[in-house]
Amino acid sequence: MSEPASVLVGPAGKSAGQPAVEVAPSGRRWYSGGLGIAVAILVVTVGASLIGNLFDLLHPNVPHFENALQAPSLDNPFGTDAVGRDVFIRTLSATVLDIQVGLVTTAIPLVLGTLLGALFGYVGGMADSVGMRVMDVILAIPLLVFVLAIVAIYGPGLTGIYVGLSIANIPVFARIARGEMGVLREQQFILAAKTLGFGRARIIFLHALPHIVKPALVFSLATLVGNVAALAALSYLGLGVQPPTAEWGAIIADGQTQLLTAWWISTLPGLFMVVVLGAIYLIGETLTERLDLHVSGGA
Repeated sequence: MSEPASVLVGPAGKSAGQPAVEVAPSGRRWYSGGLGIAVAILVVTVGASLIGNLFDLLHPNVPHFENALQAPSLDNPFGTDAVGRDVFIRTLSATVLDIQVGLVTTAIPLVLGTLLGALFGYVGGMADSVGMRVMDVILAIPLLVFVLAIVAIYGPGLTGIYVGLSIANIPVFARIARGEMGVLREQQFILAAKTLGFGRARIIFLHALPHIVKPALVFSLATLVGNVAALAALSYLGLGVQPPTAEWGAIIADGQTQLLTAWWISTLPGLFMVVVLGAIYLIGETLTERLDLHVSGGA
């Protein structure tokens, strides 16, 4: 039996800059070796970190001065830092915190941005123009610069990072949702809903959002990776998670003064972070490929 043709959600003749979404054939095989490895890495690292922190098994901040600056070994796979703390334990313990911040600062803008974009795209007119211009102003400011401005208000710590990253990412999802809604509102099922007298809220939430949320969810994995990297960068600068709390960027910063003599303190946690974030990004890319979702922000 021949494979069914892919179904295009929304008309093919979209204007430039609006999101295009295609749904892949139902018979496409989902599993691949790379995806399996990525999922395994994520489950093992996040699961071990979550269990270790939940049951207080890791003890990342306990110093052992007699073991200071020990090179990587079987007992200490990532070596020890200047006060004898196990770098691997600290790196593993930090995983759940970094992923948690990434999830929160992705989920909030995903929900708010998608709702705002869908509303702007549906009502159109002045509200759409003004709302999207506000989104464009926020989007025009570099991410770290915007978050640094928010951190300057709240002071170093997680509060400013939560607020800054959440606000900074709203326009990204708003543009995706607005572009999709701009196409969906001309579709027959939306026009039929209007003809039947359904309210605006019912049309947006029940009829349009199911078509909008899929590309936004897939794109959210890339946003998650960027937010975790931003947290690490800010913690490296001393503006994020404060000592002695274990966090990837802060751990890397701890080893910068001993980089030539104790390279493992910064290098191995950095590689660990790259592997975990690479696994998340690979999962997102695989989902995009398997679902044939190609998203570009709407103007």
